[in-house]
Amino acid sequence: MATLFTEQSGSKRIQFQFNGQRKSLRLGKVTQRQAESVRVKIDGMVAAKQANFPIDGETSTWLAQLTDEFHAKVAETGLIPAKGNSALGPFLERYIASRTDIKTTTLRWYTDAKADLIASIGASKRMPDITPVDADGIRLYLERKGLGPNTVRRRIGICRQIFNAAKRYKLIQDNPFAGMATEVRSNPDKFRYVTQEETKSILEHCPDATWKAIVCLVRFGGLRCPSEVLSLQWGHVNWEDSRLTVPSPKTAHHEGKSSRVIPLFPELQRALTEALEEALPGEQYIIQRYRSNTVNLRTHFERIIAKAGVAPWPKLFVNLRSSRETELIKDFPIHTVTAWLGNSPRIAMKHYLQVTEDDYAKAIGISNQPVVQNPVQQAPEIPHKEVIWQPPEEANASHCGDLQPYSHNNISKYARDRNRTCTPFGTGT
Repeated sequence: MATLFTEQSGSKRIQFQFNGQRKSLRLGKVTQRQAESVRVKIDGMVAAKQANFPIDGETSTWLAQLTDEFHAKVAETGLIPAKGNSALGPFLERYIASRTDIKTTTLRWYTDAKADLIASIGASKRMPDITPVDADGIRLYLERKGLGPNTVRRRIGICRQIFNAAKRYKLIQDNPFAGMATEVRSNPDKFRYVTQEETKSILEHCPDATWKAIVCLVRFGGLRCPSEVLSLQWGHVNWEDSRLTVPSPKTAHHEGKSSRVIPLFPELQRALTEALEEALPGEQYIIQRYRSNTVNLRTHFERIIAKAGVAPWPKLFVNLRSSRETELIKDFPIHTVTAWLGNSPRIAMKHYLQVTEDDYAKAIGISNQPVVQNPVQQAPEIPHKEVIWQPPEEANASHCGDLQPYSHNNISKYARDRNRTCTPFGTGT
């Protein structure tokens, strides 16, 4: 318990034990009533710290109203952080540096939010002094930058997460971004159903089996690109049971969502069989090339679409995935389809499922569209030829749990010209 002392000069002093050490807080010449009020608050803060409980709201308000000089005295005891540490700039630096749990793409969102907060509010402004007015100013600042509505909501959502952390750390009492819109809304103008005829034309203009595999994994497997497509290894393919285990980096932080198992649809099996025949001995990943962060798959894909004479569409890979989910929902229950695609029924209904021309034709009793191939038709027979090479042992390892052992199921490998360099557009690199 904190003890109040009065010195010969009349100054008041509080002594207390904290973290195994005796601490003193000099109050100066204040009244007994004022000193006793401070002693009670110090007692409460010590008890809260020792029990790992948050400081109560009344004490937090009192701390926020202290003068800089007295706030510094309390901070010297170790009960609260110094005011200098509660400035926006240093806090953002420390917080983002501490988020070692987030992925590179998410880190970019935090870095962008940090730049916008500092540009709009200023790095030196104290966290407790940031108000909802400042939060509204951030939103207007982002809109003036020309960012789209959904990008603004995502950025505001990141800011709200950052200030929720500051609230947990007792740097602020209320989150100035609380109540602001952060949910990403569906934009029907960016929906585009990519037909199987268009997909067939695109596949015919793919430069090699690697690109055919990329297109089929997204359009017929419903994989996210690039994260899931580039995570696939040959050990994830279960040729015997015609299934594919899909690692999901995006949802890996959710329990039980690190991977999912999808059928090896016939279109997908043909593409993977062709890619396997072109793979070099010892290659672990299905998409061995384009693994660098500097490679832009979208740019390559736009060139292929142009060569195929197909009109480009927004959100290239997302709409391929959306088209597949729209097809599958017509033949399978929604819980099955969302389990295969790795999203929820709510997200599927809001962001993926589309109304197609076939739906209009069916509604009025006609069908002038080609029949969509049943995704569960008989898969092509896998050739049985002598295996002339085996992958390294590490190819069997996977972060996705218990996968089927790496096996070609007697799929042959053909000799390749090892000096030939294959690129999508004949650049020779």
